[in-house]
Amino acid sequence: MKDQRNLIYAGFALLLLLSPLFLNRYWVDVLNSVGLYAILGLSLNIIVGYAGMFHMGHAAFYAVGAYTTAILNTTYGVPVLWAMPLSGFLAGLFALIVARPIIHLRGDYLLIVTIGLVEIVRIALINDVFGITGGSNGIFGIDRPEIFGYRIRKPAQFFYLIWAFAAVTVYLFHRLENSRFGRALTYLREDEVAAEGSGINTAHYKLAAFVIGAIWAGMIGTVFAAKMTIVSPESFSFWESVVMFMIVILGGSGSIPGVILGAFLVIGLPELFRGFANARMLFFGAAMVFMMIFRTQGIIPPRPRKYPIDEATP
Repeated sequence: MKDQRNLIYAGFALLLLLSPLFLNRYWVDVLNSVGLYAILGLSLNIIVGYAGMFHMGHAAFYAVGAYTTAILNTTYGVPVLWAMPLSGFLAGLFALIVARPIIHLRGDYLLIVTIGLVEIVRIALINDVFGITGGSNGIFGIDRPEIFGYRIRKPAQFFYLIWAFAAVTVYLFHRLENSRFGRALTYLREDEVAAEGSGINTAHYKLAAFVIGAIWAGMIGTVFAAKMTIVSPESFSFWESVVMFMIVILGGSGSIPGVILGAFLVIGLPELFRGFANARMLFFGAAMVFMMIFRTQGIIPPRPRKYPIDEATP
């Protein structure tokens, strides 16, 4: 079963790798959007799927990363990819500052606070509170990324950049999932009281999950800014957080393959029905309702962990 599953994943990866060779620019750009949201979904999955926290303000950290890159590049001439680590760091620092006072909240209370967080960030960007975000017009003229002197411009070139980042994300988060830290988050998700009674510092692990997810969202914000060459508050609204949350829940909370599949369904599927105009969202909404009724754990739920038990020798 495991070999069969790995063969399916390898076939999918190979098909995805070759897709720019037989798809037009439009569909390659759709796959680029799928890749961006897959990475964002994976970063949110650490918070929602692994730690079990209701968080719908992830677009705020995405915005911090994108605007950090835009400001560093347009004002100080810092190359886009060089700004990526600092964008991730500032997004993580911002998450640490805002999450520390609210990390003790649970369920709906945390959800409401995080919704308020993303709206505060959006309004601050529109009103240009710090005088550097360009207000409602945003920031224009962001450079394209360069790798060894090669400037990335075309959708097919961005495709390989984005999905290479996605492959690195999958590898690192898979390792994280199977680490001691990942197991502690799983215990926290299943029963926070029992986890705390077992000696797990729940506040520490929840805060760490928040920061790690924010760092990754900030870094992918750099790729978004370079791809669009413009950032504006409308790109980081509450709806963006809703989309990320849907990707995680629909695909399978806590499942890496599920989140990637969720990104394809939430971002790619509506494009297949674009010819139906507004009715395409009706089909999409009906599919979401159907899934939440008959597949509450998502399309690909996380597999139960199995631990070998050594038999005692007589």
